[in-house]
Amino acid sequence: MSETAGDILTPFDALGGEAGVRRLVDAFYDIMDSDPAATELRRMHQEDLSLIRARLSDWLCAWMGGPPLYAERHPGRPCIMSAHAPFAIGAAAADQWMSCMSQALDQIQAPAPWRGLLEQAFGRMCQGLRNA
Repeated sequence: MSETAGDILTPFDALGGEAGVRRLVDAFYDIMDSDPAATELRRMHQEDLSLIRARLSDWLCAWMGGPPLYAERHPGRPCIMSAHAPFAIGAAAADQWMSCMSQALDQIQAPAPWRGLLEQAFGRMCQGLRNA
């Protein structure tokens, strides 16, 4: 039987739990780090991506319906909006983020019904974080 969005309760489950979310995040940052089309986005990050990989992975786990790992592992850290406020995030950076995430979803072979839902939600998030 093929899986549909109705067979699995959350994107967290559809991607394979914490390990699946981590695979997505690792693919995303590997693409961002190597894709010349993501240069502006890459410049917004530190040279060492290990800390931001852990933070995004933990944040996405809760955002996708899994356990609240970000709150548990990073107490006192700001919300996503205030964490991104110091960065000038314009249309180009938001588009680059979405392109890297779409490629990462392809790379991990995210299940089709969930992939579309995630891309829509990521797109809204990217637009909400724009501040320049």
